[in-house]
Amino acid sequence: MQPPPVRRSRWFAVAVAVPLVALASLLVWGTFRTGGRSGGIFVNNNFGEVSIAARPAPDFSFETFDGRSLSLSDLRDKVVMIDFWASWCPPCRREAPELEAVYKEYSSKGVEFVGIDIWDDETDARAFLKRYGVTYPNGLDVGGVITIDYGVTGIPEKYFIDQSGQLLRKFVGPVDAHALRSLLDGLLADAKTAVGKDS
Repeated sequence: MQPPPVRRSRWFAVAVAVPLVALASLLVWGTFRTGGRSGGIFVNNNFGEVSIAARPAPDFSFETFDGRSLSLSDLRDKVVMIDFWASWCPPCRREAPELEAVYKEYSSKGVEFVGIDIWDDETDARAFLKRYGVTYPNGLDVGGVITIDYGVTGIPEKYFIDQSGQLLRKFVGPVDAHALRSLLDGLLADAKTAVGKDS
């Protein structure tokens, strides 16, 4: 004997609802456990280069933590390092003083650093910048569009762009001051060589 249609629809609703509630509970638990971080991102503990094909760097505009609007296209004629980071990332904390020290050395040489904070709390990010005395432009990637455009898979990740807006190199993991100076010197030297050939 078949159960009445109303009873069957109730059982069907329960059968569908229970797995959905369980899945939602698991997602909420995971979000709280990771502090709101995306499960797809991981921390890069070791420094290394990722091979990429040179291409025009994806342009972006965002608001920095000090309220200014910044576009990558505004930085043409400079070597740009884009650093994807978060306040909860231990390697990001380790390298922060070194990044700031090198930035102070190179900002007058035609170099700009841009920090892009991802999967983070704005209050925590501001405290991070204050704690480490970071002075180069930083902002939150609201919606994650910049992160997606650059294909970020973990943090910290750094992208190096030349004066013509070409994305040339990608590195994962925390960089030390010596390696960063070497990278910047190489990009600046390549730019001088290119200018010499054109003249």
